[in-house]
Amino acid sequence: MAALAESWSWFTALAVGVSLFKCLFINAYHSTDFEVHRNWLAITYSLPLSRWYHENSSEWTLDYPPLFAWLERGLAQAARRWDGDMLRLDNLNYASPATVLFQRLSVVCTDLLFIYAARECCRCVRVQKAPQDVLSRPSFVLAVLLLWNFGLLIVDHIHFQYNGFLFGFLLLSVARHLQSRHLQGALLFAVLLNLKHIFLYVAPAYGIFLLRSYCFTLDRPDGSIRWSSFAPLRLLALGGIVVSIFALSFGPFVAMGQLSQVVSRLFPFRRGLCHAYWAPNAWALYSGADKALAALGVRLKLLQGAELPRAAMTGGLVQEVQHAVLPSVPPAATLLCTLVGILPALVSIWCRRRGNRAFLRCLLLCALASFLFGWHVHEKAILLAVLPLSILAVESREDARIFLVLATTGHYSLFPLLFTPAEMIIKVCLMLMFTIYSFTALGNLHRSQGSLLRPMEVAYLLGLVAVAISCEFVFPLSPWRQKLPFLPLLVTSVYCALGVSYSFLRLYATLLRSDDKHKQL
Repeated sequence: MAALAESWSWFTALAVGVSLFKCLFINAYHSTDFEVHRNWLAITYSLPLSRWYHENSSEWTLDYPPLFAWLERGLAQAARRWDGDMLRLDNLNYASPATVLFQRLSVVCTDLLFIYAARECCRCVRVQKAPQDVLSRPSFVLAVLLLWNFGLLIVDHIHFQYNGFLFGFLLLSVARHLQSRHLQGALLFAVLLNLKHIFLYVAPAYGIFLLRSYCFTLDRPDGSIRWSSFAPLRLLALGGIVVSIFALSFGPFVAMGQLSQVVSRLFPFRRGLCHAYWAPNAWALYSGADKALAALGVRLKLLQGAELPRAAMTGGLVQEVQHAVLPSVPPAATLLCTLVGILPALVSIWCRRRGNRAFLRCLLLCALASFLFGWHVHEKAILLAVLPLSILAVESREDARIFLVLATTGHYSLFPLLFTPAEMIIKVCLMLMFTIYSFTALGNLHRSQGSLLRPMEVAYLLGLVAVAISCEFVFPLSPWRQKLPFLPLLVTSVYCALGVSYSFLRLYATLLRSDDKHKQL
């Protein structure tokens, strides 16, 4: 037992180190999300349950599911001992030193769940023979890729959110499924859906996998379903778990006749196709093409510039917009594209039992398809694919290649979140350190088969370096800064969308290729 404890002492060192490191950002820049969560503390503390989803004295209304509202209520009980003024509804944009310290530390403390989940994921790593050197072990590399993830550090501990806590539920759920503890995995995911509904992106992967691999217990010799092996008690157990969690979360609002009000807050379709045009997805490419066609049409005198929308998609605002040349995209079209994007992955794991890691691959494809084609996608949602992909990256050379492209591209797409000069050196240094470590560590893990990246992938990432230098250093000194202030955001979104799209296609290839060895895991 002593030897076993000693063998994991490195994880404790990593966890303590990153927790202390996060505390260095307490006085750093924070976004409007800081005020969002302060206002939610005030709403859940000052108002009765019946008014939580009706309160609108601030523009930052409560728009997360009920379990997260109860989390805010719990945090508020502690917050009153720090600075009770932060819990006043009329105290908008309140950010006293005590308030800042409390909210920053609340993120660090709730990250303990993420740390535990990361350890469980490390225990799931499969290797034929672990190296003697701790630093070269796949579990150590995975721990660094998760605990020191660049995106989580800047989004949660500078920009300000609670993504680490939420991803802790997701990764712990994934780990339980990799350990074939499916009921626990289902319970954790049901709780997660009631904390933040963005994780509906990956719900189809959970539903199909559990129905196929848990509710049907046997296969035919060719791998197809043996329908007679259906276990109704297992389905009832899964259904009971999901229904119980949702009833606990939404039941009080159903009883008060407020379900429609809650749902309208969770799914505000009037916010527009793109979230301030930052998410590097298919609609960034579509809107970029619309801008290019509009400019070409004006130059060829086929369109009248005065009649075109002015910076409709690049004004940095969250709003409903109309494209200038291409047809505008309604919410139903994004839903259809998303369903088409995830359907082959779902069919693949339904037709033949692929194993727990095929579930993880399907989850990634659902996450990326929803990111690429979803309505009003936030740029931070790329972490929903980057973090779980870390598990596969330390086990598989092909997945390591995809991870390097997706993580580098997705992380750089988060740069616009930190736009203040004081944070410039922080985000550049943090990303360089994480990226260099990722390339070095994964390269060493899979070095027996040569270079990880193909020439085309190297060229693309070098282009990303050129985009970064141009947008972060050259453009601010150019005369275009005043005339086209959001041009760097547009270029970043469009270029990064190419890398995300490529990663999505490569992941599909690994799932659907019939002779791929990972299908047999």
